[in-house]
Amino acid sequence: MSTVYTCFCTDVIHDGHLNILNEAKKLGSVTIGALSDKALIRYNKFPTLSQDERIKLYEGLEGVEKVVLQDDMLYDDVIPSLKPDYVVHGDNWLSGPEAAIRSHVEELVSAYGGKIVDIPYTNNEKVRKIDMQLREKLAMPEYRRKRLRQLIEMVPVVKTMEAHSGLTGLIVEKTVVENNGKLDQFDAMWISSLCDSTAKGKPDIELVDMTSRFRTIEDITEVTTKPIIFDGDTGGLTEHFVYTVRSLERLGVSAVIIEDKKGLKKNSLFGTEVEQTQATIEEMSAKIAAGKKAQLTDDFMIIARIESLILEKGMEDALERAFAFVKAGADGIMIHSRKKDPAEICEFCDKFRAQDKKTPIVVVPSSFNTITEEELHEHGVNIVIYANQLTRSAFPAMQQTAEDILRYHRAKEVDDRLMSIKQIITLIDEI
Repeated sequence: MSTVYTCFCTDVIHDGHLNILNEAKKLGSVTIGALSDKALIRYNKFPTLSQDERIKLYEGLEGVEKVVLQDDMLYDDVIPSLKPDYVVHGDNWLSGPEAAIRSHVEELVSAYGGKIVDIPYTNNEKVRKIDMQLREKLAMPEYRRKRLRQLIEMVPVVKTMEAHSGLTGLIVEKTVVENNGKLDQFDAMWISSLCDSTAKGKPDIELVDMTSRFRTIEDITEVTTKPIIFDGDTGGLTEHFVYTVRSLERLGVSAVIIEDKKGLKKNSLFGTEVEQTQATIEEMSAKIAAGKKAQLTDDFMIIARIESLILEKGMEDALERAFAFVKAGADGIMIHSRKKDPAEICEFCDKFRAQDKKTPIVVVPSSFNTITEEELHEHGVNIVIYANQLTRSAFPAMQQTAEDILRYHRAKEVDDRLMSIKQIITLIDEI
């Protein structure tokens, strides 16, 4: 009998999967590959069922001879060993980023005479409803909130991009690229006080109140599923911070980052050019401890941001603060620098990791932007935040468009660099 292989990455079996399975059974003995968690979050979306639960789900399907774990989205770990006569897949991988995967699989099977069978993608009302229900489940606070901790354990670096509106949230959520045959996407979102304030035309001095900033979170959580890291600035008064923690937990936010400064907030990019007051170790530690005491779930993270390098207080001060803040209960440490050379960031990470192997390290490579995620991982970094790049890329484009329309008194000259409204609205899911 011929052997057939198909890979599933779903938490819910619907008509589309059953159709693929039925077509596969006509060709021979069916083996299903369950895409592993690590591969799934790069390829598709975060699972709501565990790897083991998905395997059991597939094993229970009628006509399935065997289920194996597929740990490589390119099929390199299964095709050479199984050598199936047929690889069956929905025809949705004929185009878009997934086409690179199909091309690679075709090379693998053609080496021994195997074939790919593309099954027409099932897209009916029942399938759409199930897909929407899955998306809604992923967006629920109890699922979203714990996802950052899970990601830290699953991936080398949690790639995090800023979002400041529902639309930018959708860009972060849905952007997938193919690179050297593999698919990649962002893992999490950063809601920056700078970008949130800028989008509202306000200065970045904690002028936009928390009620308004929570509204931004709600705009983003309504249309996305990825975990959120919230920029909490200084955290405000300790008495206020404890309420912020509770509110963020309730909204499904995974983490808040607060910096060890006090008084009127000034953006760190100004460094010592403006007067900035750093909180004492005791003051910041008390705020962290109060926040941890106030939180109601084990999922939520409070991450302490250290400004010592920004304010030129030195490496030893930064390290002393880091160890003290971890002792106070901080779930992670963010170290920041405005130097273009990443050397002092790497030095901090190395020295911190020499004493603390576990506590997550967060960096924001805005100034020191030549270093790669892989290089940062080698120094023990767990989360990389691209904190303002969407905002900074949008403003020059919008300003140039406005200037050219004024210059030419019509819109024709700018049309070539505009995305069509039809393309934009395809980002937005309709119920």
